[in-house]
Amino acid sequence: MNKGQLIDAVQKALGAEATKACATKAVAAVLDGIAAGIKKDGTVQLIGFGTFKTVKRAARDGKNPLTGAKIRIPASTSVKFKASTTVKASVNKGKKK
Repeated sequence: MNKGQLIDAVQKALGAEATKACATKAVAAVLDGIAAGIKKDGTVQLIGFGTFKTVKRAARDGKNPLTGAKIRIPASTSVKFKASTTVKASVNKGKKK
């Protein structure tokens, strides 16, 4: 699912009175809120869905795939998502083990 498909799903869930513009604003507001929360607090926990959390990545040595030259990759901060047990269960529902 991409962002456009998510907007369509939100519009459908909101009902016939919801416009596509309204659904677009709703999706944008949620995504902006998550991004702002991660930036401010480092963690956004959505009970029943999952947790977005910042993680620090140490500087490390790497290799340029084109030239093979060794390069130094600087330290950075990234975001990880951990799905809740509810989401994991719904994804794995009906799958054979």
